[in-house]
Amino acid sequence: MNKSIYSQAEVFVKWLFLFCIVALLPLTVHAVSKAEADSAFARQHYQQAIKYYEALLKQGVSAELYYNLGNAYYRSDNYTRAILNYERALLLSPGDGDIRHNLQLARQKTTDKQIPSADFFLVTWYRTLVNIMGVDAWAWTALLALTLAIVLFLVYLFSQRIGLQKVGFFGALTLLALFLLANLFAFHQKHALTNRTGAIVIASETSVKSTPALNGTDLFRLHEGTKVEITDNSMKDWKEVRLPDGKEGWIDVKALEVI
Repeated sequence: MNKSIYSQAEVFVKWLFLFCIVALLPLTVHAVSKAEADSAFARQHYQQAIKYYEALLKQGVSAELYYNLGNAYYRSDNYTRAILNYERALLLSPGDGDIRHNLQLARQKTTDKQIPSADFFLVTWYRTLVNIMGVDAWAWTALLALTLAIVLFLVYLFSQRIGLQKVGFFGALTLLALFLLANLFAFHQKHALTNRTGAIVIASETSVKSTPALNGTDLFRLHEGTKVEITDNSMKDWKEVRLPDGKEGWIDVKALEVI
């Protein structure tokens, strides 16, 4: 009797094991590698490449994947999605010249041509400096600067030569300033990543209203691919946005996708 029970249990375990293998098989078969996605793009199978890159992004985001996805959308003449993914890539790697170049090419394909309002030159200079590198690069810069500052300060403390003491003292102060600036820039980059206010118009055409209501006055119209900045995110169905030229108004949330 016991032997029969053990035999049945053994058969049950074997069938359960076989079932698990069969159930997990599709996951193994459909796992996509970046090499396969790049290969599909190289063979000009852009829709397949889009599918692969989007699957990879669900596993983990990176500037390179967003950039490649943007390229696949651009080659498919979907300039709105190309812009959206280039913008996402730029958030992760703001100093990448290739991303900025391709983003500019995609923007030239959109209907709305916007002229940004002129900022004070110090503001423009500061933004340019912050965006030279991403948050990780600034963090590593801060760590390296602090390490070298400590080394130079030790040189100042223990060196018997006046020249080396001066180099150690002023070098440590300079690197300490770099450490503080790099941390500040990393903070701004991190804030931009975690508090995303940029959005892209994905509707073919939409009205910007004076109030968050369908019966609000139409202020102007926007077309797909246009970038806006969300200034009021408190409502569920409407977002107040500002354009680079300073125009403001309310837009239906369904017409936008956050970067």
